Amino acid sequence: MNGEASHVLSLLVRDIGEAGVAEMAGSPGLAAAVDQHVAFLRDELAGPGGTPDEGALMEYLREFAEDACGRGWWPCSTRDWEFVRIVAVCWLMRQVTGG
Repeated sequence: MNGEASHVLSLLVRDIGEAGVAEMAGSPGLAAAVDQHVAFLRDELAGPGGTPDEGALMEYLREFAEDACGRGWWPCSTRDWEFVRIVAVCWLMRQVTGG
């Protein structure tokens, strides 16, 4: 992926994450789905009971977003699997960084 495309993807992911985290406050269903993804991410990236660090989350998010877009995914629903996974990574990133 070239630098410009990578930058656009970064902005898209940031916007999805921020919008999704904000939407979780009024959507118990989305919050529950995000919570399930967060549990998976913690186990996958840091082991049972662990918390992944910022670097691991950023690398996972970059690879996940590039793969999703490479498969033709585009955010058109706040309920699709990719959207929820990106929101989960962004929510977990906020927990890790205190943001």
